[in-house]
Amino acid sequence: MLDTQEIARLAGSLESFHVERKASFKPAKSDIEEEICAFANDLPGAGQSGIILIGVTDRTGQPTGLAVTDELLREITDIRSSGNILPFPVMSVYKVTLDDRDIAVIEVQPSHDPPVRLRGRVCVRVGPRKGTATRDEERVLNERRRGWDGPFDQRPIGGATLDELEMTVFEREFLPSAVTPEVLRENGRSRPEQLSALHLASPDGVPNVAGMLILGRDPTAYIPGAYVQFVRVDGTELTDPILDRKELMGPLPEVLRRLDEITDAHIRVATTVAGSTVERRAPDYPIAAMQQLLRNAVMHRNYETSNAPVQWYWFSDRIEIHNPGGLYGRTNPHNFGKPGGNDYRNPTIAGALYLLGFVQRFGMGILMARKACSDNGNPAPEFVFEAANFAVIVRTRA
Repeated sequence: MLDTQEIARLAGSLESFHVERKASFKPAKSDIEEEICAFANDLPGAGQSGIILIGVTDRTGQPTGLAVTDELLREITDIRSSGNILPFPVMSVYKVTLDDRDIAVIEVQPSHDPPVRLRGRVCVRVGPRKGTATRDEERVLNERRRGWDGPFDQRPIGGATLDELEMTVFEREFLPSAVTPEVLRENGRSRPEQLSALHLASPDGVPNVAGMLILGRDPTAYIPGAYVQFVRVDGTELTDPILDRKELMGPLPEVLRRLDEITDAHIRVATTVAGSTVERRAPDYPIAAMQQLLRNAVMHRNYETSNAPVQWYWFSDRIEIHNPGGLYGRTNPHNFGKPGGNDYRNPTIAGALYLLGFVQRFGMGILMARKACSDNGNPAPEFVFEAANFAVIVRTRA
């Protein structure tokens, strides 16, 4: 966080190309998103944070008297988790007072995982020039990732080749969701270049963990725990008779669709009838809650040090979902499931599932599951936090 004197200097230094000034927020929100994306990409490689000052004039750098409320700071912070900018930018937002007037400050750190995209477009800034990255500029950003030891889901898989990926899934589902039509029309990028630019392969054309999980025909060949184990039990204990058992593996989009199919097949709907009038149809479990909890399990589990699958147990009185890996990063038992309490063990996988439509908004899955249970008449989900395991229990309606 910069001190007030440094902020005042940057506000008045109108020729500083790593500083952007905006008089207000809402009318300039789309421009501010572009600036955040461009500063995160840091095309010149300066390694310097980009600064966006909101509430100062562009011509003089003087404060405008903008009301910098807590709500405004939350709206600015929400840019990070809205899913429009992927991978997630590393940024901080805070208030500073200059000449007895408040301004909002955004500091954007250069990304270790470029290229960063805003709604499928790679925004860059070189000096005063702003715009969309050219093919050669994207190549520079891709190559910058080589020496960085990033999240596990960005690590290349030794011995894997692009032939092991389902390219039809990439071409028909992922690519149109991740890249703007204008970029697609250029048709100048090879498949390895496209996969690398979208963080699914290394710049050398080797599939990484995220690429194998999202597109791999058989991810378990390289990531043994990359599957979901489903067991339906006729009773309340695992020792009771088993009614159904499945192991779901393959590209994650296919696995998630099959999870939805299993949920639909096993949920029971009770109908209350008074005379000839149907009063209510209520499932024993809300489908929306099951979707959110299962997708969270697949998205946030530990793929690096555990060979265990996600385990999905359906008993006669409850459902349990266990996934390897405890809470991650800034998430703890006190802020879990609350706004601002989310973090990402697998940020590339999270971004991919968002682009494919399996995640509606980052950080909202637990809140949505709780609401769905409440609306359906189920008890609130119970969460179990352990060092190497995370579990959720959803009990049936009374």
